Amino acid sequence: MASGSGVVDLADVPSVDLMTELLRRMKCASKPDRRLIFIGPPGSGKGTQSPFFKDEYCLCNLATGDMLRAAVAAKTPLGLKAKEAMDKGKLVSDELVIGIIDEAMKRPSCQKGFILDGFPRTVTQAEKLDQMLEKRGTKIDKVLNFAIDDALLEERITGRLIHPSSGRTYHSKFAPPKVPGIDDVTGEPLVQRKDDTAAVLKSRLEAFHKQTEPVIDYYSKKGIVTNVHAEKPPKEVREEIEKAIK
Repeated sequence: MASGSGVVDLADVPSVDLMTELLRRMKCASKPDRRLIFIGPPGSGKGTQSPFFKDEYCLCNLATGDMLRAAVAAKTPLGLKAKEAMDKGKLVSDELVIGIIDEAMKRPSCQKGFILDGFPRTVTQAEKLDQMLEKRGTKIDKVLNFAIDDALLEERITGRLIHPSSGRTYHSKFAPPKVPGIDDVTGEPLVQRKDDTAAVLKSRLEAFHKQTEPVIDYYSKKGIVTNVHAEKPPKEVREEIEKAIK
C-alpha cells in the first residue's frame, strides 16, 4: 500500500511478492550493466524484443512516450511542464524528455541499465542524452538498429491486432488469435490501432528515415551500432541481439 507520501509500506506487501523481488535482485546482482538503444521503424519488432531483454538482463524499459504519460499522470514537476506543452499542442522539449529519463534512471529497477525505445529521434537529442549520461559517469553501450525493408513493414503493420486493456498483440497472418478478432485470454474483441494503416505507415516511415537515420550515423561513428536483421523470426532476432550485447 502506498502511504500519502507515495512510499510503499513493506509490511503491507505480501510475502510472496517480497520474496520474488528479493530473488530477482539476487539474480540481477551478477548481471553486467547494459545501456542500450533500440532504433527501428514502426513494426520492426522492437516492442517484441524489449520485454525479453528487460527481464533477462534486469534492465528497465524506457519507452519515452509511456514515461511522459506517466509523469503527466503522476503530476511530477517535469510532468506538469510536459502537460503544459502538450495542452498547447507543442512538442515536449528535448530537455524535458532528457530530464524524465534522468529521473527514471534513479529508480532501483534501472540500476543495471536500460533499454531506450523511441528516443533519441534526432542527432541533437542523441548529443543531449550523451551529455546527461556523461554527467552521471556513464554512456550508451550498444545501439541495435532493427533494419528491415519498408515493403515488409506494411504487411506487418496493417495485420496487427491489439487487445486494448492488456496490450497483447496478434497478427492476422503471422500470429493469429485462436478465434479471429478475439483475445485468447479474455475472449474480448481485438482492435486495430487507428494509425496502423498503409497511409499512416508511409508518412511515419518517411519521418523515420529523414530524422532517425542521421542518429544511426552518429552512433556508428562511435563504433557502437549493430544492425539486426529484423525481417527474421523473433527467436533469430533475439539471438542476434544477445550476441551483440554480450
